[in-house]
Amino acid sequence: MERRSRAMQRGGRRPGERAASAEQLRLVAAHAGRGVTAIVAAPTSFEIVNTAYGRAAGDRLVAAMAARLTEELAGHEAAAVRGGATFTIVVAGDAATGDAAVGMIERALERPFEIDGEVIHVGARIGVARMTEDEPAEHLLRRAAEALARARASDGATTRVAAEHEGVPLAALAADLHRAIERGEIDVRFQPQVRLADGVVTGVEALARWQHPRLGVLGAETLLAAAHRADLGVALSDQVQALALARAARWPERLARLRVAVNVTAADMARAPFVERFLARVRESGIGFDRVTAEVTENGLIDDLDGAAVSLAALRAAGCRVALDDFGTGYSSLSYLTRLPLDYLKIDRSLTQTITREARDRVVVEGVIAMAAGLGLESIAEGVESEAQRAALAARGCTMYQGFLCAGPLDNVALVTRLAA
Repeated sequence: MERRSRAMQRGGRRPGERAASAEQLRLVAAHAGRGVTAIVAAPTSFEIVNTAYGRAAGDRLVAAMAARLTEELAGHEAAAVRGGATFTIVVAGDAATGDAAVGMIERALERPFEIDGEVIHVGARIGVARMTEDEPAEHLLRRAAEALARARASDGATTRVAAEHEGVPLAALAADLHRAIERGEIDVRFQPQVRLADGVVTGVEALARWQHPRLGVLGAETLLAAAHRADLGVALSDQVQALALARAARWPERLARLRVAVNVTAADMARAPFVERFLARVRESGIGFDRVTAEVTENGLIDDLDGAAVSLAALRAAGCRVALDDFGTGYSSLSYLTRLPLDYLKIDRSLTQTITREARDRVVVEGVIAMAAGLGLESIAEGVESEAQRAALAARGCTMYQGFLCAGPLDNVALVTRLAA
């Protein structure tokens, strides 16, 4: 990929967790002050490819992606590292050069790949960061990796460019977060969940937001990263859960049966007595247990799956429901389905957005929906943006959806105004 370098190198850790490669360090040093763009790209639905075709096919797919990117960017002065199925690329040049490289990467990964006689569509989520004055290479790559995380979590654009304020060191945000919790700067938004059969909003997911006094509204990804750095993950989770439940308990009569889903983290479940504390918080809010859903993610449970199963069963016994979030993005999706007591399976937006593509892509999503139904679970598709996606999901038996087709995350007043009208 680099005119002066060897083929794409392998990296041992995930983007944002590893140091820049020697080639990247040299390139950044040579072009400091003249323009450098960092790009982190990851294929969507990659674990579904592994599940459908096997790990060996997945490895060949990654190799084919690397070869295509090397070919596409041959004319650029660039250095790249591959970590698993994620590609971290540094491109020298001005903003226009960086934009051109991003466009090449987008187009290269949108085109189908032929692996073992099968035509596979993957697409990609991409994070981009422009180098600021005197910015270390590791910080530049970290900002690009954080932009990728926002792209993965987005219901909108698949490529995210790090804004200037996202160059603020995570340590500074972590220090600010101590005061933010005390000053009540943490808030929640609610994204409606719509029943596909009749278009009725039956529930909402509570999403954390930080109203930073200097930087404006910061999303959940930045907020959670700062909380992890400050060792405030549990305190943040406590506040967000309590705030969401208390607001839901005060909704007007027209919203009195609306369910609210709150996120439960690995740190929450590791802190004994998790079940008693969670149920006490629900009880203190005044909302009924039958209106509360605990949403857990795959990577938050993998360290203690048996313990998680016991805790979640206790929540269900009390009347709460349990949802498995972001299905299809982790390594253990199928084992989670067979071992955890669940009510809802949330289909990750990266899968939802393939539903209107080639027939093979539709078959994969249809299989996920059918698997959920076969296990007695309701399915919730995330990231639905178009009427075509909604119709395709409904035709295949998906139960509910959330996404910008209905509404983005709403503050409490906007939610009540919209649904109580």
